[in-house]
Amino acid sequence: MSSRDQILARVRAAVAGAPEAGEVSRDYLTSHIGDDPAAALDLLHENLADYRALVHRTGIDGLPELLARLLAERGAATVLAPSGIPHSWLAATGVTRIDDVEASTAPELDAVDSVVTGCAVAIAETGTIVLDGGADQGRRRITLIPDHHICVVRAPDQVVASVPQALPRLDPARPLTWISGPSATSDIELDRVEGVHGPRTLEVVLVEG
Repeated sequence: MSSRDQILARVRAAVAGAPEAGEVSRDYLTSHIGDDPAAALDLLHENLADYRALVHRTGIDGLPELLARLLAERGAATVLAPSGIPHSWLAATGVTRIDDVEASTAPELDAVDSVVTGCAVAIAETGTIVLDGGADQGRRRITLIPDHHICVVRAPDQVVASVPQALPRLDPARPLTWISGPSATSDIELDRVEGVHGPRTLEVVLVEG
């Protein structure tokens, strides 16, 4: 018998004769801020900033100029953008656009200055951005290897108050990436180090209207 079989056998023996679990109560609040899109957007902004993301707000007409400014401030010469990112978003910048291609290697992605993506949904109460590999988000690794990620969130359509409201919008069979601020970790002495498991700098653009 393998170690796995031994462990599972012990679990079965431990729960033998245990009563069936009751129904899970679903009468909890699905939102603590009510049905208020403006309040949800403000809370998302606050919690994203609390996680040390850099947050910007604009209307759709101001998005190309804002993205151009953010890339210029970064000194970016190249930007990786998935196929679903409209060309109009990057029309105001002279930065070289790089497509998301399957053959890209980790060193090639590491050499990219910035990445611009959309998102699947944003959760106000937790300050979380969720990517699902859609056409405007690309493969997971393009948002993990480069050091600078700009994520565009369209409000109010992509903003929900809570996790219970987000889950029905997501397909669990898709490659979901949940992002709460830039990549960070702390050692035993609580020294915070950013950029270990993903981008060191996360900028979120909240596009209203």
